[in-house]
Amino acid sequence: MSSIALDAPVGIDARLGWDPKVEAHDRKRALAREIVAARLGVDERDVLINREAPGSFGFHTQLIAEIDGEVVPLTIRNISFRAATVVAVGDAGRIFGLDLRDAQPDPETLAEIRRHSHLFNEDDTAALVRHWTRVQAVRDADGRGTRVAAEHVRLHAGGRRGWIPDRRARYDVVDLSRDGWVITLATARPASDED
Repeated sequence: MSSIALDAPVGIDARLGWDPKVEAHDRKRALAREIVAARLGVDERDVLINREAPGSFGFHTQLIAEIDGEVVPLTIRNISFRAATVVAVGDAGRIFGLDLRDAQPDPETLAEIRRHSHLFNEDDTAALVRHWTRVQAVRDADGRGTRVAAEHVRLHAGGRRGWIPDRRARYDVVDLSRDGWVITLATARPASDED
């Protein structure tokens, strides 16, 4: 599988990998290993990628990196869609979320997006997909995922900032799209930067 670096904000490294012959499970671990090794200046063979232990039923576990049996203090997020995977790695405690979609969605995906969209012009497929990935990235960063209805996510005009009304957190929304994939990263803004 080959991968390419994405233009993520300072402090976050992200890569897109695509290979229909490699399972998502293996793609995300390979990308995470590649990023962590490059970030820490170690050989990829020295990095072990595992899933954290679930804290409770329904808990979405995240990937963790280990070197010599010690957990590396980094935050790893990933998203897969069909044969593509994006992995982003940031400093420990950094809050961010991802979403990834095909720029040309199938009719079922497009119908789902239209059902939950806030956009007035539902005939603009590109705008709908961009909007949807932004909403999903904010939901992912929030940590509650699908427990928050997509309709509850709010985006500023232009879609560069988002939030969920029942929480104070605000997110910067960054487009990382590449090679026919719509990719969005939402990063928590420091409390001092809130609008």
